[in-house]
Amino acid sequence: MEGILPRTSRARTAFVYTAVAAIAVAIYLLYIRVQGETLVAPPAAADSPAPTGVSHASTLAHVLLALAVITLMARLVGGIFRRYLGQPPVMGEILAGIMLGPSLLGAISPEAYAFVLPSSTAPFLGIISKVGVVLFMFLVGLELNPKLLRGNTHATIAISHASIIAPFLLGAALALGLYPVYSNDRVSFTAFSLFIGVSMSVTAFPVLARILTDRNAQQTRLGATALACAAVDDVTAWTLLAFVAGVANSELESVFWTVGAVVAYIGFMLFVARPLIARAAAWEESWDGPLSRSAMAAVFVLLLLSAYATESIGIHALFGAFMLGVILPHGGRLAEQLRARLEDVVVVLFLPSFFAFTGMRTQLGLVSGAQDWLVCGLILLVATLGKFGGAFTAARISGIGWRQSAALGAMMNTRGLMELIVLNLGLDLGVISPTLFTMLVIMALVTTFTCSPALDLILGKRGFADAPEMSRVDATGQRPT
Repeated sequence: MEGILPRTSRARTAFVYTAVAAIAVAIYLLYIRVQGETLVAPPAAADSPAPTGVSHASTLAHVLLALAVITLMARLVGGIFRRYLGQPPVMGEILAGIMLGPSLLGAISPEAYAFVLPSSTAPFLGIISKVGVVLFMFLVGLELNPKLLRGNTHATIAISHASIIAPFLLGAALALGLYPVYSNDRVSFTAFSLFIGVSMSVTAFPVLARILTDRNAQQTRLGATALACAAVDDVTAWTLLAFVAGVANSELESVFWTVGAVVAYIGFMLFVARPLIARAAAWEESWDGPLSRSAMAAVFVLLLLSAYATESIGIHALFGAFMLGVILPHGGRLAEQLRARLEDVVVVLFLPSFFAFTGMRTQLGLVSGAQDWLVCGLILLVATLGKFGGAFTAARISGIGWRQSAALGAMMNTRGLMELIVLNLGLDLGVISPTLFTMLVIMALVTTFTCSPALDLILGKRGFADAPEMSRVDATGQRPT
C-alpha cells in the first residue's frame, strides 16, 4: 500500500534538513544575536546570583562523573569483601565511600580528590544520597517480617530490650564526659545525651540479615532469634531517634507539641492509613500480571507524603518512609514487585552515593592526639560492652547456652549502614561535631567488621550447625510441626 507522503531520495532529504538547519543558525547569528547585543536589560536584583565561570553543565558533568566513580568503586570493593574476606558486600561499599573521601584519597592525592569529588558536587550528592536513604528506609520497613515483631519467646523480648536499654544508658552516661569536650553551648545536654544513647543502641537489621543469609542460617532458631531481636531493636531505636530529633529541633516549650504530633502521626498511620492501604492492596492483588504503573505511582505518592509529614513535624523524612514500609502488606505481589523494582536501583546507585557523602564528611585527621584516640577507643568499648554485654547477659538469664548467648551478643553488636544513617542525621541536626561524627563512624565500622570473625571464633568450625538451636524453624521462631 502506498503511503500518504510521496517518496523522496535520501540525498534530497539530507540536503533539505541541512539547508534548514543552516538557515536557522544563520538567522540566529546574523540577526537575532546581533540585535540582542544592542539591548539593555534592567538592573539585577540584589539577591540575584552573578554569572560564574562554572556552568550548570559543568557541575552536572562533575556530578555524573562522581556517581560513575562511586558506583564502580562500590562494586569493586564490595566484591572483594564478599569473595576474599567473607564480609557482606555492603561493608566494602561503606569502606569504598570512606576511601573516596578526604581521609584517604584526599590525603594521598588532593588533586585527584578535587577532580573526582569537587566541593561543588557535595550539595548535589547530599540531596541524591538523602533521597536514596529515604527509599532505602522504605525498603527496610517493607522487608521487616511482621511476625518477627510479635513476641515469639520470652528470651527474644528480654534480649531485644536488654540490647537497647544497656547501651542506651551506657551511652548517655558516656555523654557526661563527652559533652564538655566535643559539644557546644548551642546543643542542650539532653539532646546530646539522648542522641549518644540512641547511636549506641542501633543494630543493623539489613546487614545482619545479609550475614545470616550468606551463612544459610536465617531460618535456624539462633538466626531467627537474632533477626527478631534486631527487628525489635530497629523499631525501638528509630522511635527513640524520632523523639530525639524532635527534642533537638524544638524549643523546650514545643517539645510536647512535637511528641504529641508524633503520637498522632503514628496513630493515623496504624489505625487509619493501614486499613485503607490494606484494602487498596487487596484490590491490586486481585489482578493478574505485573504491578501497574498507577499502583507504583500511588505507593510513591504515599511514600513522599509520609516522609513529608514526618519532616514537617521535625523528626526527619526517614521515619515517615520507614513507617510506610512497615504498614504496607508484606505478603503478595505488591510487596514483592516493589522490592524487585526498587532494590537494585537503590542499592547499586543511591546507597553508594550516601557512603561517598558520608566519606566526604568523615575526616580522620580531626581525630588527632592521644586524647582523641583514647576517647575513640572508649566509645568503641562502651558500644561493645552495652550491646554485646546486654544481649549476652539477657540470653544467659533466659537459659540459652553461653556459646549461643555470645553469638547473639556479637550479632546484636552489628551496626553498619543503620548507624551511618543515624550519625548523618545527628550531624545534620548539629547535635554532634564533625570530630565526634568521625569517632562514631569508626565505632560503627569496627563493630560491624568484627561480627563475622567473632561468629567464627565463638561457634567454631561448624558454625551454626554446632549449636543445639540449629534445628530449622519458621519465620516466627517456633519449631515446625
